[in-house]
Formats: sequence, structure tokens, C-alpha cells
Amino acid sequence: MPVLSPSSPLTPSRTALLVMDCQPGILAGLPDDETREKLLGHVESAIADVRAKGGTIAHVRVGFTETDWDAIPPANKSFAPLADHHALHHEDPATAVHPRLAPQDGDIVVRKTRYGALSTTDLDEQLRARGITTLILSGVSTRGVVLSTTLDAADRDYRLYVLSDGVADRDAEAHDVLIRRILPSRAHVIDTAGLRTLLEAS
Repeated sequence: MPVLSPSSPLTPSRTALLVMDCQPGILAGLPDDETREKLLGHVESAIADVRAKGGTIAHVRVGFTETDWDAIPPANKSFAPLADHHALHHEDPATAVHPRLAPQDGDIVVRKTRYGALSTTDLDEQLRARGITTLILSGVSTRGVVLSTTLDAADRDYRLYVLSDGVADRDAEAHDVLIRRILPSRAHVIDTAGLRTLLEAS
């Protein structure tokens, strides 16, 4: 089977855009308003482009119940502090999908309790049920949900794209290294203009 290049046309009916952790409480961790506004604008544009071609939009949000907090062991360096402070309760408005990116009828919406979009949700099952084979990743943060989901989804044999201008991180240096050096080993890294070109060719 030939390896698909980044310029290979997409099949929209088998493609999903993952909008990950685009929640007020997570977006607040980005360095400034300009970074947030640029990210939201690029993701908003990508959603419109994918939706217009009949692709799937999947919203992934992080949020915890009391039971979720209780299940996080002290050894978990990233999530134990959240449990200790009862942060990001799933009903808190700060954990809702940002209003500019609000889900619409037919979208997938899942709630997760760890970094990756697939590991603590039924997202993989929902995508497979729709015949999705290609994922386009966007969201916050590059070294969190984007990295974890890329590694996991690659092992599940999805064709992967990461939107270079549709992901962001509070650590600009880590973001740059991931985009330039790490993520291209598992995914095609393109920007939102490149995504539009691929969709128009489909």
C-alpha cells in the first residue's frame, strides 16, 4: 500500500477534525489575548471548512466529577494537583467548549479525564462507527492533548494531520520543537490554509 503524502486529497466523509481542550479554563493558560484570539480564529475557520465539506467535527473537553478526582492517584504528576484542588469540575462553565466553537447537531462531544483524547473516552469507537480514518488535530496544548493524542492515534493507524496554526501552548519553545521535530514523525503538519486546499481538492 502506498504511503499517502500530505498533499493527497482528503475524503471528507472519512475525515474528522478534533477540537481539543478549547475551553475557557484551558485557554486562559495561554500567554496572552492575541495568542488566544489567533488560535480561536484558526480553529473556527477549520471547523467551517471541514463542516462545509461534510466532514465530522469532534469536540474533546476535559472535566472531572467527584468520582474522577477520587480515582486520580498521588503518583500522577499532572493530574493529582487538579484532584487535590478540585479543579475543572465538569459542570463549571470554564470547562465548556468555547462559545465561538460551540458544537452543532451531528458533532461528536466527549469528556476526558487525562491528556489524550482517546484514552479515557469512547471517541475511537464513535469515529470507527462513522468510518473515520483521517484525523485533523487542533487545540490546547501542543505538549499536552495534541502530543498525547497524536501518539495514541498513530498507534491506532489513523492518517493524521496537525494544524500548526490551530494548536498552541504556553511554552513557545516546546511548541516549536514539537511542531518542527517531534510531531512530523507521526503526522503531517500543515496549516489551516493547507487544510482548505486539501479539502477543495477533495
